[in-house]
Amino acid sequence: MKLCRYGEPGAERPAVLDGDQRFDVSAWGHDYDERFFGSAGIDGLREWFRANRESCPRVPADVRHAPAVCRPSKLICIGFNYLKHAEETGAELPSEPIVFFKATSAICGAYDDLVLPRGSRKSDWEVELAVVIGARASYVDEADALNHVAGYLVHNDYSEREFQLERGGQYVKGKSADTFAPLGPVLVTRDEIPDAGRLDLWLKVNGETVQEANTSDMVFGVAKLVSYLSQFMTLLPGDVISTGTPNGVGSGFDPPRFLKPGDVVECGIAGLGISKQRVVAWERRNG
Repeated sequence: MKLCRYGEPGAERPAVLDGDQRFDVSAWGHDYDERFFGSAGIDGLREWFRANRESCPRVPADVRHAPAVCRPSKLICIGFNYLKHAEETGAELPSEPIVFFKATSAICGAYDDLVLPRGSRKSDWEVELAVVIGARASYVDEADALNHVAGYLVHNDYSEREFQLERGGQYVKGKSADTFAPLGPVLVTRDEIPDAGRLDLWLKVNGETVQEANTSDMVFGVAKLVSYLSQFMTLLPGDVISTGTPNGVGSGFDPPRFLKPGDVVECGIAGLGISKQRVVAWERRNG
């Protein structure tokens, strides 16, 4: 099943993508939040939608695609989880996952504009497979970890490299600007993705392919990451884990390439859909 949400910020509604049509499932009674994922909501919604599909309102194609999940308690990111990305940045391959957080206020829809933060000179792109937790996970064994996964979606982990690497402190400053975490367009449930470790992913800037890889190149796979993180924190239903990016980020070019107003960024993962953002200046949006 493919879960999605639609509507303007603050008024989003849950929907299901069936074929090329989005169906409003508000009558089901739950948005895609911690309560939904933690109460076997996917199974319940699947049965309800089968019985009520024809009575569900159709969502017009031109209505905004909202973030595919509703306000997760955590958005956890993994650094240098692809060998070639570590190589292009000069970083050592980690012996354990590198973990950092991204503010959930950065979350936006898959086709929303990317707003460059005020003073940004080095905003960069990162296509990533994101994992959505479907059941509370604490001290989970790797062999059981996938039973705690609800599904997968596309995440572009936008990063302001000057804020991240040159301003001291932790990565979160360069990761958390508004619109820096488009999620979606859909959350594809785990039963439809038999092996998340063998998915092609790619990213284009102004039509040029700059990232192209497969999740089989990850240093730490999905099960390992879920198990590992659960040793240090409780993963709540609806939490999002972004599993790292392959090589081809702007800061890895010689000379580096960063985003500017007017650029268009597209990225996608096999079976999970395509995300697309138009880059605008903060001053233009907020002036």
